Amino acid sequence: MKQILEELKGLKTMIQAQGILKKDVLTFEEACSYSGISKSFMYKLTSGGKIPFYKPGGKLVYFKRTELDEWLLQNRSNTEEELDQLADNWISKHGGRAK
Repeated sequence: MKQILEELKGLKTMIQAQGILKKDVLTFEEACSYSGISKSFMYKLTSGGKIPFYKPGGKLVYFKRTELDEWLLQNRSNTEEELDQLADNWISKHGGRAK
């Protein structure tokens, strides 16, 4: 019985996650769930103006899912292969001499 309840809980979580993916605007709790950011850290980000959010009426906090995606994907790090290619390009352009 316990295993069945755990499986149902997992299914419920998956269904809720799929619902979030269909929404353009997320509540505070949905944004935390969607991004994997804890509520306490999300409060810190919003109060510090570090993440884009909306506050209609001045109380409840909402997030545009596309803006949340953009924020989550900022500051991309290059792969080793990309760094090697950039180095090769620089050496080809500058003839292997450092300035």
